Amino acid sequence: MVSLETPVCAFDAPVVDFSLPGVDGKVWTPDAARGDKGLLVMFICNHCPYVKSIRERIVRDTRELREYGVNTVAIMSNDPAEYEEDSFQNMQKVAAEYGFPFPYLLDESQQVARAYGAVCTPDFFGYNANLRLQYRGRLDESRKETAPADVKRDLFDAMKQVAQTGHGPKRQIPGMGCSIKWKES
Repeated sequence: MVSLETPVCAFDAPVVDFSLPGVDGKVWTPDAARGDKGLLVMFICNHCPYVKSIRERIVRDTRELREYGVNTVAIMSNDPAEYEEDSFQNMQKVAAEYGFPFPYLLDESQQVARAYGAVCTPDFFGYNANLRLQYRGRLDESRKETAPADVKRDLFDAMKQVAQTGHGPKRQIPGMGCSIKWKES
């Protein structure tokens, strides 16, 4: 397992378009997923210890962000042939088990992850109402272990600010996670 950090936020970069199948049987695009005040696109998977340590917090934060007009979509881009835990069937199970309040999508070709420049799971891309990038940082201090309950909620606070002002914080702490498991060429 390779641990990587996310790059610095490319402020005002436009959302990358996609059309991907969700575990709910629907096909999702950024326009279909967006909220009135923004869209959070996150690259996650089922097997990564970094994601596992924050799943409950992701659910909590994305539920609360909906109250501010920010919707969320999660994309799984790992190669399930190499990581069975990340199969579409297991994506359905995890989404149901944790009550994901957002579409969970399969990027089977990995083209969407490449277009976004996603490097790890989790990798968060927070967009404003105009679908311009305003956040590319961490959820909180959690790594492979869940951070204490009272830590600063970096992602939630940033996306709340985006919803209220259209702009993300200038100082952002990079996220960290397992490298995306790319298919062999």
